[in-house]
Amino acid sequence: MAGLLLRPGVSRREVWAWAMYDFANSGYTTVVITAVFSAYFVAVVAGDAPWATFVWTLALSVSYALVMLTAPLIGAWADAHARKKKLLWLTTLGCVGFTAALYFASPGALVLAIAALVLSNYFFGTGENLIAAFLPELARPRALGRVSGWGWALGYVGGLVSLGASLAYIGHAQGQGQGAAEFVPVTMLITAALFLLASLPTLLLLRERAVPQPGRTAKSAWAQVRHTLGHLERLPDLKRFLVCTVLYQAGIQAVIVLAAIYASQVFHFDTRQTIQLVLVVNVTAALGAFAFGHVQDRIGHVRAIALTLAGWIAMVLLAWSAPDERMFWVAANLAGLCMGASQSAGRAMVGLLAPPAQQAEFFGLWGLAVKLASILGPLTYGAASWITQGDHRQSLLITGSYFVAGLWALRGVQAARGHRAARRFARGGA
Repeated sequence: MAGLLLRPGVSRREVWAWAMYDFANSGYTTVVITAVFSAYFVAVVAGDAPWATFVWTLALSVSYALVMLTAPLIGAWADAHARKKKLLWLTTLGCVGFTAALYFASPGALVLAIAALVLSNYFFGTGENLIAAFLPELARPRALGRVSGWGWALGYVGGLVSLGASLAYIGHAQGQGQGAAEFVPVTMLITAALFLLASLPTLLLLRERAVPQPGRTAKSAWAQVRHTLGHLERLPDLKRFLVCTVLYQAGIQAVIVLAAIYASQVFHFDTRQTIQLVLVVNVTAALGAFAFGHVQDRIGHVRAIALTLAGWIAMVLLAWSAPDERMFWVAANLAGLCMGASQSAGRAMVGLLAPPAQQAEFFGLWGLAVKLASILGPLTYGAASWITQGDHRQSLLITGSYFVAGLWALRGVQAARGHRAARRFARGGA
């Protein structure tokens, strides 16, 4: 069975090692960005200042902008030198190191907290692009969705493990009478240690199969990026899908960054309820990623993504109209299912539409699209909240329009045609 899904010479153990990176790095987003450090930053480090939430989103936006500026260059350099694995080592150690540095983010240590947040998130985003570029080297084209789904599913399990370990320590610390300023910094060390430990199978077992391309030196990397961008007209389906990615990912990133705020402001969730929400949503997201990888390979990439976007639209309408927290829980679990499915499906689609010899470069462009969305979505929500004078329901509805726009942009994408165009692009000497 593995021979039908994996490329020649690829073992199940190596695919497991690749998927373990999703397990490893998901703890960072779950604990630092979503569930624990975000609230701590606003309430403790910034002292609940009126500008605290804005500074948090601004710091994340800066890190995403840095990833956007460097992702195509790093991808082109990795393709030229066949050094994805070496760069993955560097980005992993960078994210682990600066996550651990958040331990020193004590009350009032605003500059240190922002610097460590920006740098850790930068290394996380860059590493995310690099690990994705290994996918087409491991899976056959018809199995990209399935193998990608394995990684995303394992990733949500990793998020659960890191969050669970952090919460276990928080419960112990609270039992000892400690406050957030004492136990939250320790959870940063826990998250960093688990990231490093869980990434070791990837860093030790995953093989670099790319062949160096001597003509594409670091000096010519930007020229290659400009060449690729200039020739996207020859890859119309990939170009349109990247636009689609920016749109629907803007909605997803807003949900990831602001779900806890929405739950708190609209339904008055306390910290424990918010953490329970994140735990449950991670479970449904893991199920969505694993199950939908199989569905995607059966019904086709475009239909699969369209189905998930329809689910996102339904989720927004449910959360917007929910009269109480019971319907909000339904909406949150639907969001989890759609999140796992859509994230896995998007990565697999890029693997199908990108020219074989330039996988890292085109996954860098995909990363650029996702990071642009990471700036656009949350800022749209923030602006809508300001314009509506704190009406979070209307802000969610306005931000949810990105899913509708993404579904509209997807209408012109044809996966089979795009895959053929990618092969022609490669044969044309690109």
